[in-house]
Parts: sequence; C-alpha cells; structure tokens
Amino acid sequence: SRGIAIEELKGIRERTRFRKSQRARMSGWSFFQLRQFLEYKSRLNGVRLVTVDPRNTSRTCHECGHCEKANRRTQEQFECQSCGHRSLADFNAALNIRAKAKVNWPMVSERAASVAA
Repeated sequence: SRGIAIEELKGIRERTRFRKSQRARMSGWSFFQLRQFLEYKSRLNGVRLVTVDPRNTSRTCHECGHCEKANRRTQEQFECQSCGHRSLADFNAALNIRAKAKVNWPMVSERAASVAA
C-alpha cells in the first residue's frame, strides 16, 4: 500500500520568523492550497495522505533519536550532538516525518522510503 506523509502546515506562517522582505514572498504561497491539491491527487490515485506533527522533525536525529536545537548547524546541514550522525537537514527531517507517519499509519513501508531516497 502506498502513502504520502507531510507535516501539518496549519499556522506555519505564525511559527516562522522572517524579515519583512521575506514575509511578502512567503505569504503569497498557499500551504492550504498545496494540501488540497495533494488530497485531491492522492484520492484520485488511491494513495493515502498522512499528516504528522512537525514538532522537532528538523532537530531530531533519525539515527539515535536525540533532539537538540544545536543539531541544526545551518539551514542545510544536520549534525547530531549525541551520536555524530551528519546529513542534509531536509533529508534527516524527511526520515523523521516518515517515522511519525508509520505511527499514524503502519502500512508506510521501508520500500517507499528507499524509493524517495
């Protein structure tokens, strides 16, 4: 069985901090519209859409589970302060989203993750 896992994006604009010049650019992008599109397309193709809590997906090490703000060295790089694991921050977060989706929907398979990688 197939599935798509995304972070729950409600309130994302309120949770982020941008400079004034960046705010205008971000407010023009509709997260609600993206989710509606994904829901429509996933239903059309028989693919389940699972939303997960975004809390700490970018700060938690997918290898050892250690969660710390300092794990995000830069916007792009992730380095676990506990086990030393290093990867691209977005890739690490994606693996954490997949792990959270497994809890909500155990049918999310290892194969699906390997296809995404």
